[in-house]
Parts: sequence; structure tokens; C-alpha cells
Amino acid sequence: MIVVAGEALIDLVPQGTGALATLQPALGGGPYNTAVALGRLGSPTAFCSRTSRDTFGEALLDGLRHSGVDVSTVQRGPEPTTLAVATLDTAGSAAYVFYVEGTADRLFTAPAELPPGTRAVSFGTCSLVLEPGATAYEELLRTAASHGVFTALDPNVRAVLIDEPDAYRARFRSWLPFVTLLKLSEDDARWLGGTPQEWLAQGPTAVVVTRGGEGLTVYTRGGASQWAEGGHGDPGQRGAAEEYREYSVPGEKVHVVDTIGAGDTVNAALLHGLSQQQALSAPALAALGQDGWTRLLHYAARAAAITCSRAGAEPPYAAEVGPF
Repeated sequence: MIVVAGEALIDLVPQGTGALATLQPALGGGPYNTAVALGRLGSPTAFCSRTSRDTFGEALLDGLRHSGVDVSTVQRGPEPTTLAVATLDTAGSAAYVFYVEGTADRLFTAPAELPPGTRAVSFGTCSLVLEPGATAYEELLRTAASHGVFTALDPNVRAVLIDEPDAYRARFRSWLPFVTLLKLSEDDARWLGGTPQEWLAQGPTAVVVTRGGEGLTVYTRGGASQWAEGGHGDPGQRGAAEEYREYSVPGEKVHVVDTIGAGDTVNAALLHGLSQQQALSAPALAALGQDGWTRLLHYAARAAAITCSRAGAEPPYAAEVGPF
């Protein structure tokens, strides 16, 4: 079981151009899209969040169920659903304005335990910014890591929601000792500062950077013997003797309708592929090697390209991506 923790919201996507273009509601939110994509790819998946009891909240839960995602860990509340108004540039890239005051997902509380058989937990996006829920998700991240669960983080930075950028950057660094796999875009990397090698030294076993249509690059450290089984290692014991590796694949050529949900699809494809390779642990991730990583990154690029080829966050099903 892979658990995805974070917000579910409604994207309002413009249909046409101009300030008064019709806005089409679509199911969304980075973690939500990741959960849907994982379910469609065939990984047993559960969603851990808090959603509204309003019409949008019901639609979000129906979308998860239709993609085979377990919603038994979703909390419910009477508050409204978060809205994200998207604008698309000429290349199909999306920017957002958020309506988040008093919404249901902000009141998430950390569960007492994860579902039985949980092998990995994925975190990211608005849920790690908006309090008081952000602290609860952070607690869940630290707890999962302390129990040897594989953890994945995609910060998916929404700068418009971050009042104190330097404080958020410091908080981001504080999460790294508890993260097994860090995935982020080039834009996120520039905004956060630092380098993949610096982030690796602070905790993660691997850092995947998405480069839009140019493809994906992974930065990883070898030496599985340095790790206690299931653990995250001791950042204080890493140094000059550690081996760093870098592997890249090009993007898949496709007519881009928009990029909504592309990064979330990458998250799901990475986790699904790692599960298929029995690599949802820090030691297995460290030992993956060039062939394993190249295969995995090609799979993620292929899945993301399909999402980009259609409007909104519509991740592909396993049959569309092809065998891993």
C-alpha cells in the first residue's frame, strides 16, 4: 500500500482566453492527482486528507474511488473545498490563485496510525504550507520515517501562498532528514536554493529533478551498506567518501495541451515503478543503479507526456503507458 497525504481541491481551468473566460471545475491538488495516478497505474493506494462534505468534496472522493484509491483514511468536515484558479500561458504551463481561507483540508489532523501494509507515504504541495494542517502533515512525515517507512516529498512550491519564503526554505531543509526520495521541478529547485548534492547530504537517498520537456535527472548516492535496513541513515556520518551518481533521460515528444498534473504523474510513476522493482526502501533505492534508474525515469517521462497531451489533470491508466 502506498499512502498519499495532502490536499484535494478544485481547479478552475479557463476555457478560452481573456479575463472573463469560462472556468471549468476539475478535480485537483498535487497529492490528489498523485493518488489518482497511482491508482490508475495499478498500485494499491490510499489517500490521507480532509475533505469537505460539500458537492465538490463528494466529487473529489468519487474521483478517487473510480481510480481504485482507498478513501477510508479521508477525514471529513463542513467547511468548503479549497479552490485554485488556473491561468495558462502559451506553452500550456499553469499558474494559480488560491482561495483557501476556512477550507476543510487546512484542518487535517495526523492519524493515530497508517493503513496496514503501508510501504510508502508521499507528501507535498499546499498541505505543507497552510496551517494548522501543515504541522499535522509534518508530524505524519516524521512519524512515518521514524518507523522505517519509505517517504517521498514533492514540495511543488506555490509561492503565492508562502508569506515568509526564508522561513519556508528553512522548514523544507528540516524535512530532508526524514525524506527517502525528493522530487522537484527546476523552478522549485531555483526557488528553494541549494543543489541536489547538498540536499542529498541532508537526508534523501535520491533527488529527481524534472526539466519540463527536456526530461528528468536523478541525483543519487550509492553505498547501500551505509544504511540500516529501512532507515534513513545519519546525515552526520555522510561525507567525502560518499559516492554521488547522476542519470538523465530526455522528455517524451508530445503535443502539449497543458501541464496540469504532469509533475504529480511523475510522482506516481516513480513510486509505482519503485514498487514494481521492490525498491521502496532506502537501501534498495541506493542500490538501484543506472539500468534501474534509466528504466524508471523513462517510464515517468512517458506517463507525464500522456497527462500533458490532454486538458487538466488526467493521469494515464497502466494500459496507456505500457508495461514498466
